[in-house]
Amino acid sequence: MTTHLRWGVLSTSKFFSTKVLPAFTGCEVARLEAIASRNPEKARLLGIERVFDSYEALLADPSIDAVYIPLPNHLHVEWAMKAARAGKHVLCEKPLSMTVAEAEQLMAVQRETGVQIGEAFMVATHPQWLLARQWVRDGKIGALRAIQGFFSYTNVDPKNIRNKADFGGGALMDIGCYPIFTSRFVAEKEPQRVLGLIERDATFGTDRLTTAVLDFEGCQATFTCSTQLFPCQTMHFYGTTGHIEIEIPFNAPPDKPCRIFLNGEAAETPVLDQYTVEFDEFSRAVLEGRTVAVPVETAVGNMRVIEGVFRSAVEGGWVTL
Repeated sequence: MTTHLRWGVLSTSKFFSTKVLPAFTGCEVARLEAIASRNPEKARLLGIERVFDSYEALLADPSIDAVYIPLPNHLHVEWAMKAARAGKHVLCEKPLSMTVAEAEQLMAVQRETGVQIGEAFMVATHPQWLLARQWVRDGKIGALRAIQGFFSYTNVDPKNIRNKADFGGGALMDIGCYPIFTSRFVAEKEPQRVLGLIERDATFGTDRLTTAVLDFEGCQATFTCSTQLFPCQTMHFYGTTGHIEIEIPFNAPPDKPCRIFLNGEAAETPVLDQYTVEFDEFSRAVLEGRTVAVPVETAVGNMRVIEGVFRSAVEGGWVTL
């Protein structure tokens, strides 16, 4: 029986080089075998065993089982479909697509090919988020009634892909997807309608400040995200008898424990790299023949909320999903 999954990566993105590449050294069943880049000299500097000078060449290699895609947002679906049709399992960075229609197209390709396709929400396998969801399941805070989130950073570089509207840039696509996903993850249901308020950058055309309300019928989630505010992140879950706070919800550090609070009392999770956990869990799911942590069907649901928030901001009212 195969005991590990052999990975290839498309592109030498900064995120991959600084966050994901170091995580592979701690993986138990995920093995990084190759990388493809249109700048092979840059790729060789990363120390990965095999370097391909095109994405197509890597996808054609029968020794690669799975592909990680950290490309700009507007290229996700194109290369995820090519990888799937080449027989590779796919873990693609969030957001998986630019639209609901694209995500549904990718879901059809997944059914056609039979490979696993997952969206890279590393929070879905982090112990602090699994604990938060379990506490809600166990009634530790009574009935979940309200969720509040905030996620921001500052980036005003006109050359950065996060500030390019055509590439799927902006706050909601880049970081607002996290409070949406984690609200759905912990509540374990889908919002019925959404409300959005957006302020756009006059130069970039991207949303630089977005606030949204998600109506889960009996539970209301609100969050603000921004690409032009002081860096901050937090998530709170309020119930009829208690409260959960996740101190560092999204950029969980790889070198110290995370703290999650139940009614003010802290619990610590083990020291771990959330990307190591993510790739090992995806690999185990493939090897064991079970569904990955964030399947393409879940990604469709997240994009449906994102589209709804954008539409609400234009129409000026609630949008039913």
